[in-house]
Amino acid sequence: MDLKSACRLCLFPVQMLYYVVRAGLLSLLPGRRKDLAREVVLITGGGRGIGRHLAKEFAKQGARKVILLGRTEKCLKETAEEITLSGTECHYFLCDVANREEVYKQAKVVREKVGDVTILVNNAAVVHGKSLMDSDDDALLKSQHINTMGQFWTTKAFLPRMLELQHGHVVCINSILSQSPIPGAIDYCTSKASSLAFMESLTLGLLDCPGVGCTTVLPFHTNTEMFQGMRVRFPQLFPPLKPEVVAQRTVDAVRADKAFLYLPWTMHALVILKSFMPQVALEEIHRFSGSYTCMNTFKGRT
Repeated sequence: MDLKSACRLCLFPVQMLYYVVRAGLLSLLPGRRKDLAREVVLITGGGRGIGRHLAKEFAKQGARKVILLGRTEKCLKETAEEITLSGTECHYFLCDVANREEVYKQAKVVREKVGDVTILVNNAAVVHGKSLMDSDDDALLKSQHINTMGQFWTTKAFLPRMLELQHGHVVCINSILSQSPIPGAIDYCTSKASSLAFMESLTLGLLDCPGVGCTTVLPFHTNTEMFQGMRVRFPQLFPPLKPEVVAQRTVDAVRADKAFLYLPWTMHALVILKSFMPQVALEEIHRFSGSYTCMNTFKGRT
């Protein structure tokens, strides 16, 4: 090992400590927020649930245009009309993100009719709420195609132009279940884990791309139609998140160029515990929290 490499190796722990302390101090101070006045925001699954609240929040915080992508025209139209009435230009397009050719086709239409997308929010997702042996093969494939592969197609469709403009942001609405899976939602947990790996890789890959960033949001159970019937054993200790809160915190994270956002902040502890606790202890935590049975009463929208 040469002298230069040896010096870098010795300085590495000091650098890491500096970055940790710096990040901690910055989190306590009000940081500079990105202005959304010239941003064109596209949200997949934007007709309802978290997607609907994200569209309203981006409009509220000053986005120039909002574009909704989804499969249910009634929901898309209602959300678009509500946002338009609030004073923000809003468009919607029917699109199944699991269909690669359809995504590429609609991306071209969006650019021609609305303009360049500068913030892409990958929010579309489905959950079937069954164990592996009770799951239909086509339903399992559908979850992977929408929750994971859909991100590949939308990002490939819109990211190249962001890189050309040296201006853009890719957002993923993920889930804490990507890092702490539960029984009864094996399709969803698997697809979200793949989605998280996709975003981690993409975030690192864009480090040398000026003006283009990523934000991955990992919320706890959110009170939406999609997870209706899911029960947490101690709702007073772990209340479900409100979708409007998830939306507001997400937009704030985008404006602050925050790479990863855990909601609530206590989810950081869960990830840390999982990194060093023995499997038997983790299993006992799942039993205590009721995660083994939380999907038994699931009746949400698949």
